[in-house]
Amino acid sequence: MRTIVAIVGRPNVGKSTLFNRLVGKRVALVDDRPGVTRDRRMGDASLGDLSFGVIDTAGFDESSDGLNERMQAQTETALQDADVVLFLMDARAGITPTDRAFAQLVRKSGKPVVVVANKCEGKSASAYEGYELGLGEPVAISAEHGEGLADLFAALAALMPEESELPEKKEDTIRVAVVGRPNAGKSTLINRLIGEDRLLTGPEPGITRDAIAVQFTRGAQKFEIYDTAGMRRRSKIDDKIEKLSVADTLNAIKFAEVVIVLLDAEKPFEEQDLRIADLVVREGRALVIGMNKIDLAEAKEVTPKKLREEADHWLPQARGMPIVPVAGLIGEGMDKLIDAVEKAYEVWNRRASTSTINRFLQAAVEQNPPPAVSGGRIKLRYMTQTKARPPSFVLFGNRTSALPESYVRYLVNSLREAFDLPGVPIRLAFRESDNPFDKDRR
Repeated sequence: MRTIVAIVGRPNVGKSTLFNRLVGKRVALVDDRPGVTRDRRMGDASLGDLSFGVIDTAGFDESSDGLNERMQAQTETALQDADVVLFLMDARAGITPTDRAFAQLVRKSGKPVVVVANKCEGKSASAYEGYELGLGEPVAISAEHGEGLADLFAALAALMPEESELPEKKEDTIRVAVVGRPNAGKSTLINRLIGEDRLLTGPEPGITRDAIAVQFTRGAQKFEIYDTAGMRRRSKIDDKIEKLSVADTLNAIKFAEVVIVLLDAEKPFEEQDLRIADLVVREGRALVIGMNKIDLAEAKEVTPKKLREEADHWLPQARGMPIVPVAGLIGEGMDKLIDAVEKAYEVWNRRASTSTINRFLQAAVEQNPPPAVSGGRIKLRYMTQTKARPPSFVLFGNRTSALPESYVRYLVNSLREAFDLPGVPIRLAFRESDNPFDKDRR
């Protein structure tokens, strides 16, 4: 078992900056404003020859606000899961009443603690006030500039087991991103899937900011599921943190293999839903539509047949994609949703033999020959699949650049039907055959 290290502290002391430093890349959102991080985020970290899991947590104040209470619950859960705690304080600001409240929370956990005095790069900063917390000798660092990490390594090494190795990433893990408009119920849905309140939820839109990855296993299949921030129309985004959150969501889509676009069953297929689904297809990811809140009265009137017709009408580029009615709040449809993800992943990886593809091409051309262009016929000679993930094909012939868009759509739709490729993007590229009468060749 690997060692788990939790980073805790009041808002804006640099927890996410230190998390990114330990992980070795910008994963957690970082901003000068306090309270950017809300969920706890897990990462694979290393420091020197130490390898360990690290948890970034939310900073919260002592107000009785409902969101702060839920953020505190997330931090308390991280403390329970951790083997070692890094307690961050701001060396410039010194110890505050909120620091003392946090220190009491850490002390109650009974876990080994390293007090980390961050932002020690300036002359006005001092780590000595950290002794007031009664949690041991403070370690002076600058997470932003990477200073003092050798001292942090020594402090951590003294508290960690000798063998602390990260498990290898299994290739059979399916990476899934859950995306959608704000307040579509993404975090609630994932909590139901994994069977615990892992992600912060609530009626307030926009609670999720970072793309948070959680692990989940069903039977022998492992999943890595990314909860993402809600995506509004670009014209409505003017806040810096929201822009960072959307960028994080886009990265999650690129990293995923299957993307669940979560729609509100009472308002399905709105313009922003279609934009998000089109983005998923353009990125080449397998698409699954989750129709959430199907348990509500008005949503129950939406029939599967109507949903199928609307989906294929509005999203012809991913015709036949799975549409799964779910109710994240009560856990309805969770197994069917995972079944659809596994099926979409299998289709996304599907390959066909070259001989089968060329029999298909011959039949498709005989049934509907390419039109003549400028008095000359277009000849389609040969087709092969170059790769999967998503299924990609190359078609060789003469004057292929002159093929009308309608005929290209005919070929793509025929490929989808012939090789059973519902809900995944199909890439079709064209190559011109050599012309034996070309003067340069002669």
